[in-house]
Amino acid sequence: MTPSTPKRSFEVDDLFRFQFVTEALLSPHGRYVLYAVTRADEPKDQEYSNLWLIDLASEKSVQLTFGDWMDYAPAWSPDERSIVFLSTRDGKPQIYQMALHGGEARQIASLPQGCAGPLLWSPDGSRLAFCAGTPEARDAAQPYSLSRAVYRFDGAGYLDRFIKQIHIANLASGQIEQLTHDDWHHRPVSWSPDGSELLELASLNPDSIFTSPQIRALNAEGQSRTILTNAWGIIYNAVWLSDGRVAFAGVPAGKLYGSKSDLWVMQPDGSGIECRTAFIPNGINGHFHDDMPVPWSISAPPILPIPEVPEAVVCVQEGGEMHLVIVRLSGPEAAQVIASGERFCFPFNRVGKNVLFGISTLFDPTQLALLNLEDASETRLTTLNQPLLDEIQLPRVQPLHCQSVDGTTVEGWVMLPQGDAPYPTILHIHGGPHAGYGHAFHFDYHILAGAGYAVLFLNHRGSTGYGDAFATATHADWGNLDYADLMAGVDEAVRQGIADPDRLGCGGISGGGYLSCWIVGHTDRFKAAVPEAAVSNFVSFYGTADVGPVFAVREMGGKPHEVPEVYARCSPITYAHRCKTPTLLIVGEADYRCPAEQTEQFYTTLKANGCTVAMLRLPGCSHDGTAMGPLPARRARNTAQLDWMNRYVLGREASGG
Repeated sequence: MTPSTPKRSFEVDDLFRFQFVTEALLSPHGRYVLYAVTRADEPKDQEYSNLWLIDLASEKSVQLTFGDWMDYAPAWSPDERSIVFLSTRDGKPQIYQMALHGGEARQIASLPQGCAGPLLWSPDGSRLAFCAGTPEARDAAQPYSLSRAVYRFDGAGYLDRFIKQIHIANLASGQIEQLTHDDWHHRPVSWSPDGSELLELASLNPDSIFTSPQIRALNAEGQSRTILTNAWGIIYNAVWLSDGRVAFAGVPAGKLYGSKSDLWVMQPDGSGIECRTAFIPNGINGHFHDDMPVPWSISAPPILPIPEVPEAVVCVQEGGEMHLVIVRLSGPEAAQVIASGERFCFPFNRVGKNVLFGISTLFDPTQLALLNLEDASETRLTTLNQPLLDEIQLPRVQPLHCQSVDGTTVEGWVMLPQGDAPYPTILHIHGGPHAGYGHAFHFDYHILAGAGYAVLFLNHRGSTGYGDAFATATHADWGNLDYADLMAGVDEAVRQGIADPDRLGCGGISGGGYLSCWIVGHTDRFKAAVPEAAVSNFVSFYGTADVGPVFAVREMGGKPHEVPEVYARCSPITYAHRCKTPTLLIVGEADYRCPAEQTEQFYTTLKANGCTVAMLRLPGCSHDGTAMGPLPARRARNTAQLDWMNRYVLGREASGG
């Protein structure tokens, strides 16, 4: 593209042109960065991933693995001479080892059921911990019985076929030994400093509706001891510290859903639990909603200890920004922001004075950067997608603040298309609801802005990043203050001359799908709505969703028979018969978080009451399928959303794409 070439608008097919950094690791001596890049092959409708290496001295990046398959979950040997990773080059994912400076990858584990990460080297480099399912998993085509309290889980499917056990590979002998042998799901997270035990998160207790993990330690003989049960509360992540203590992120029992997650430390036997971030209003492990196909955008960030001093690097959400913060682990509580700004920062790992982290912004999907803790300097390591970004006329984004019905200030943003205001405007609503929108990349926004729409996105009541009172304000009251916040944002965009009040649409995923369904049952001001993966009926959600018996009870304040009036009042299905807004419902057929029946109920009610409605079903898609599911589903969803808005907000014919 020459300087004189006119820039073009963002297109639906740009979905297949972007590449993404999905994983990255600094080498043990801090000389290299190993990272995985995912790309799409549009003719094949497939995604592939390969590994790359950056030499930090020369700043040169070279590709290490090649091929149309998935190479992922890389891990460095402690001596920095080789790497291990998972690859699907022979079908099911297996473990391969490769010398640092090239050569053929050597397969070091080949299990009939395949292998799973993370891959964790022991401190002495002699052993490798990993996960694998059970080889005797049932035939999915045959009748079967179930007895687990939670028998299926979103993104995992039916749990009797998903549960993983911890294995240890002896790298000298090639011998592989299975260490765990129960019906829990096991994930190793950290070796003890002396290499004698593995710290693991054991979750999906077959006898409990609570799916949150407990923290265990596992020795080389497979003997396990429980350090902290999930009766303590919700546990997100854990790591062994160099002084022998354990640090973990979580929310203690008794707190309302949406309450902040804190950083805690304890002795290796689970005693002496101490909160280290009580003074931070928003805690750690905030969550942004985006639609990038990268696991780190939806996973709990790691805790990165600094062995030389009792400190750790964590993530903290502040409104629409995700910062990196150093938290002191002993003595007086203290924290220091080390990376901030209008972006989403995600820590990968730390070696010496350097922290490797990923970056996403509203205008750039994923990049890598290195932060020097001594002088706070940053070095950008990648320029992924730059030629593609240079082709596109990127929109402008401006902040928008409004006062809600009770005087509370609500933060939001509006992405502006080319041309003159007022614009046809789409209100886009995040899920969770205890998550947030912010400075992270969204295909949705750019597709709509490229088509001439302003996109309004707000952090309504229930959102994280604004303190616990704000995040928990929807308890037993969904559809009240959250809805009022959204309408106040639309009113403000109209008042400022940004949004055309006669050309409005709305949509969102999960909790945003819920609010989209709620909106069309309470106002006719929108010309079109596109709820995705929605909750419409909390009573049936309680019995069909993977987290229903816990999430619905915590959010509604009791079980359906205990507070039936709350379940009815907060369910969009109660008001669906009033809907007159043309509504496109999108649902993944493998969504176990907000099961398809939630969408089907709403569709049937609208259809039976004369409302214009259609339903797009996405085979094989879980709850996050529109961001991370099969490429045909993601293409169909993006095209259908744009066509629906064009047809009913702008009055255009569908493209037929």
